[in-house]
Amino acid sequence: MHLVVIAWLYVALMMAVAEATNTNGTVLGAVFTFLLYGLAPVALVVYLMATPARRRAIKEREAAEREAAIRAAAAHSVAPDAGGEAAADPVAPMREKA
Repeated sequence: MHLVVIAWLYVALMMAVAEATNTNGTVLGAVFTFLLYGLAPVALVVYLMATPARRRAIKEREAAEREAAIRAAAAHSVAPDAGGEAAADPVAPMREKA
C-alpha cells in the first residue's frame, strides 16, 4: 500500500513540475496541481483504508477498559463476613410460652 502512495505522489509531483516549467504554466498552477491531484486523493484513500484498523483498535481499547473495570470491581469487593462478626439468623427464633 505504501508503494502505491509513494508512486501516486511521485506522478503528481512530476505533473506539478511539468506545469511549473511549461511556458504557459505557473508555479501557482503547479502547487494546485500537486494539492488536488496528489495530496488530497492520497489523504482520502489512506484515511479510508485505515478505517478498519481504527475500528479494531477502538474495540480492543474498549474491551481492555471493560476488563480493567471488572478486575478493579473484583479487587474492591468485600466478602460478606469480612467485618469479623458472626453471622446472624435473619429470622428471630419464636419463643414458646410457658
